[in-house]
Amino acid sequence: MKVPQSSGYRSKTRKRLSKRARERGLSPVSRVVQDIKPGDRVTILIDPSVHKGQPHARYHGRVGVVKERRGRAYVVEVREGGSIKRIISRPEHLRMVR
Repeated sequence: MKVPQSSGYRSKTRKRLSKRARERGLSPVSRVVQDIKPGDRVTILIDPSVHKGQPHARYHGRVGVVKERRGRAYVVEVREGGSIKRIISRPEHLRMVR
């Protein structure tokens, strides 16, 4: 008898949403208070230690453009195939593109 696969929000992300040995623990505060403006290009890199404001794991590593600020979070537009998706994410999961 096979156990059914759970289908939660973070399913099938064992490697993607886990920290390496030297990265474990809380992330730096500077990542929360970084200054992101509309029009900036950002990379979505999910911080697995912060559960609030996480985008879906499918968008981990994607580059997008910040469109607006919504509360503490940002709306990021990412190209997915032929369409544009709007992702709502907190700044802990975003990094500026150099």
